Amino acid sequence: MHRLRFVVPFAVLVLIAAACTSDEGGGGETGGASGPAQEENTGTVNVLNATSADESDVLQGLWDDTYGDQVDYQVEFEYSDQFEEQLQIRSQAGTLDTILLPQPGAVTGQAATGNALSLEDLGYNIDDLNATYGEYFVSLGEYQGEHYGLPTNSNWKSLIWYPKKAFDDAGYEIPETWDELMALSDQIVADGGTPWCVGFESGTATGWPATDWVEDIMLATAGQEKYTQWVNHEIPFTDPAVKNAVQMFGDVMFHPGYVLGGADQTPSIAFGDAPLPMFDNPPGCWLHRQATFINAFFPKGTEYGVDYSAFPFPTIDQQGGLFAGELAVAYRNSPEIKDFLDKFSGEEFQCAMGGDPGLSRLSPNVNVGQDCYANPVLADASGLLAAALKGEGGVQAGFDASDQMPPEVGSGSFWTGMVQYMQEGPDSLDGILQDIDDSWPAT
Repeated sequence: MHRLRFVVPFAVLVLIAAACTSDEGGGGETGGASGPAQEENTGTVNVLNATSADESDVLQGLWDDTYGDQVDYQVEFEYSDQFEEQLQIRSQAGTLDTILLPQPGAVTGQAATGNALSLEDLGYNIDDLNATYGEYFVSLGEYQGEHYGLPTNSNWKSLIWYPKKAFDDAGYEIPETWDELMALSDQIVADGGTPWCVGFESGTATGWPATDWVEDIMLATAGQEKYTQWVNHEIPFTDPAVKNAVQMFGDVMFHPGYVLGGADQTPSIAFGDAPLPMFDNPPGCWLHRQATFINAFFPKGTEYGVDYSAFPFPTIDQQGGLFAGELAVAYRNSPEIKDFLDKFSGEEFQCAMGGDPGLSRLSPNVNVGQDCYANPVLADASGLLAAALKGEGGVQAGFDASDQMPPEVGSGSFWTGMVQYMQEGPDSLDGILQDIDDSWPAT
């Protein structure tokens, strides 16, 4: 599933070494970039990715059905459960065509090696890309004034799920603010229930759902500018804005009666199992904060809008919006690579991906309509994402912070620190934040 794509070590990805050439550009989205001559069409495009095997198969079938007989090249979506190792081996051999990376830091790391091609060299007009994907998302792949990552998919993380029928029957109302969310939690406790379903276990990636909580709160309290400063270590983990976000997360986790099993048990509860008690009768818990993909873990036969639903993570000081996704990076400048990227990121194929229930993808292309999506939860989330990327409605959008930080922190001390916080309690916070900050690499 999507959450597994967020653990690719940046230090490994930087080792990619592929032949670097540039382009003349082509297609309607090009913009007059100059560079070395474009290579001849080889007839194949390999797309190495760190999705799941099932998702890669779905992408392959969808591409073949949509464009297989319309293009003069073959596309191979190649999933590898040894993604990092394959990147090293094939970079040394110079055999990479394009890869789908879930970490913006890895994209700029590839740019730093000199192996990746910039979107400008491929002929893309950055102003056009900004209008299509939002300047914020496009900027995540910027390195030394050029751009290296083409946004290709997203998931929306700022959602709270609930058991709709039981929720409605109990007379509960959707909260729009943090204070209303806490009041709802208190009401559920007063009614004899447990408000929150929480689980942070994810194998070697245990802790990532906890960091998502912090990131959501950080966006909704401090805003995008401060959030970006945090991501770039321009403010430390000990900064009052960061500490406030973690404390508010703790206020939920450590509140008596709020969390099923208690905060100290959350690191041992698998994140995919955590929401299942919502479907007990009566519900064992009522609220679950998680991304658009989590309903793939819900019991078979349950229906959105009947058995469950979701509402946006509420406003605190402002409306936040946390998302993640992938950016395509190219290593070879040839007409089939450019044509594939155009089609893969274009409205037709992005709409087709949204309509396939085997993918649960959101398009970062703001021109893809909500009517493209396979179910209402994806359609609703796509509207939130599009508004955030376009900067509408005052939404403070932010790409997953831990995916942007160096791996020593983002997929290391930040994850483990939040697990330690759950196990040791509120008094441990100052030391944990200092330890996370101390782990930030010097360069």
